[in-house]
Amino acid sequence: MSTLSKNYSYVCLVIGFLLQTLLHAVHADNTSGVWSGYISGQGRSFWQSPQFSDQRDGDLSLAFEPEYYKQWNDGLRAITFSPFVRLDSTDPERSHVDIREAHYLHVVGDWEWRVGVAKVFWGVTESQHLVDIINQTDLVENLDTEDKLGQPMIETTWLKDWGALQFYILPGFRERTFPGRKGRLRTGIVVDTDEEEFESGAEERHVDWALRLKTQFGPVDLGISHFNGTSRAPELRPTLNSAGGIELIPYYGLIDQTGLDLQAILGNWTWKLESILQTKKGRDFTAAVGGFEYTFYGVSESGADLGVLSEYHFDDRKQDAPVGFQDDIFLGMRYVLNDAQDTEILVGGFYDFDYSSKSVRVELQRRFSDSWKLESELQMFSDVAGDDPLRTIRRDDYFQFDLAYYF
Repeated sequence: MSTLSKNYSYVCLVIGFLLQTLLHAVHADNTSGVWSGYISGQGRSFWQSPQFSDQRDGDLSLAFEPEYYKQWNDGLRAITFSPFVRLDSTDPERSHVDIREAHYLHVVGDWEWRVGVAKVFWGVTESQHLVDIINQTDLVENLDTEDKLGQPMIETTWLKDWGALQFYILPGFRERTFPGRKGRLRTGIVVDTDEEEFESGAEERHVDWALRLKTQFGPVDLGISHFNGTSRAPELRPTLNSAGGIELIPYYGLIDQTGLDLQAILGNWTWKLESILQTKKGRDFTAAVGGFEYTFYGVSESGADLGVLSEYHFDDRKQDAPVGFQDDIFLGMRYVLNDAQDTEILVGGFYDFDYSSKSVRVELQRRFSDSWKLESELQMFSDVAGDDPLRTIRRDDYFQFDLAYYF
């Protein structure tokens, strides 16, 4: 079953909720809402031959993400609706539809309430976001895990001079998306997302919860969080399917995760840290990523800024960790031209001390007008060891471009 059809019931449920909220908003205020968003065409080219026979050398896709926003009562009430659709020429699993946001905001005094589907971001580091756990990763969108699925939630925020305290009730679990058999950047054995398993008997209906404290001490921004519920990162368990072939089944266990994120801006230096302590079935592990960005301001006549980045990744599971950030260093450079086109270049690379694997990523973005924007990225892998978690994508070097029209 494709991701597009699998999300159909979820989309219908959210649209029903949104229509009721829209009707309330229309009666509450006569002002009209505002539509914005983008439509983009994307192309990816893989210049090495694929590792698996069903894979292709490239793909084309079309994405559309509009947003409707309406506020009233001087901004104390608001609704947001933002669906997302991608149609891919090669991988049916990458063709998918999602409701990124569909929520109602209600502000009373020091309290903010948000009900519906939303995206929440936690974190400060550049190369990995350990503490960012509310939303599920939309892995078919990009390898960098920055794209997220919408999460049903009830969010309460208490705003004070010392910071904010946030509490979340998360009543519906979203399963991770994975590339299909024809897709690149996938696991060697295909993941069957129709046969997922859960530790909780309530399965995807398990109600998770989370809280986070945000505060500031002089130049230091501090966040402390805790999450209880179904892990967003599944174990991939091999099993035999009905045809006698081997496939991977996602298994979603229950976890407790306490997180810390810290950022301090001291002159040209920005110091960053994220760390977690996660408990699963009575077993603990800790992981952390931390480092700095030093910015050279006005390095050219045009006033461009150059940032130098370095971050170290640690996971005490070492080579037993199912991720590729157990003992790695990230080095990068951010060049911001500060021109009318908002041109920005980010170059970064990882070196794995355990496996000696290397990867490099180059990102470029530039506007051509108020409506048109080009984003491109180059991803390369080198010397990937046979037992490295990245081994199944070691021949998936690619170049990608996105040309988007914003309205």
